[in-house]
Amino acid sequence: MDTSLEITLTVNGERVTRRVAARQHLVDFLREELELTGSHAGCEHGVCGACTLRVDGQIVRGCLMLAVQADGARVDTIEGLSDSGAIAELQKAFVERNALQCGFCTPGMLVAAADLVERNPMASRAQIREHLSGNFCRCTGYHAIVDAVESACRAVAGRKP
Repeated sequence: MDTSLEITLTVNGERVTRRVAARQHLVDFLREELELTGSHAGCEHGVCGACTLRVDGQIVRGCLMLAVQADGARVDTIEGLSDSGAIAELQKAFVERNALQCGFCTPGMLVAAADLVERNPMASRAQIREHLSGNFCRCTGYHAIVDAVESACRAVAGRKP
């Protein structure tokens, strides 16, 4: 019995139609079917945030969402945000503040941080920590990440009218 379903979604601005297994997670679909490997499959329980994506403008854990649930949706991955320049200020700040080490958490962290910068460029350090609380980093200790996000927020806020 075939349990695959056809889905159509827009990934990083490109319309995609594929047959997927009914129980395939969105992050696995992106990695295996579309070869977008920037989103990492870490804990596979929605705890670590390595698989963070934006679906219709909302932050989601790609390991907790089935690909079929994204049918008709707009999905933004780290590749799309990076290629479009949407996270250029964050990337620059992460490098300047040494806010990355092994890099495993970095794509998910950047997607979550981009969401915050877009929604609240005047976020306090406490708000930054709260917003990133679902993204774990075992290497940096978070101080440099918070510094980088704060720097990017201030840079973006300074350009807004």
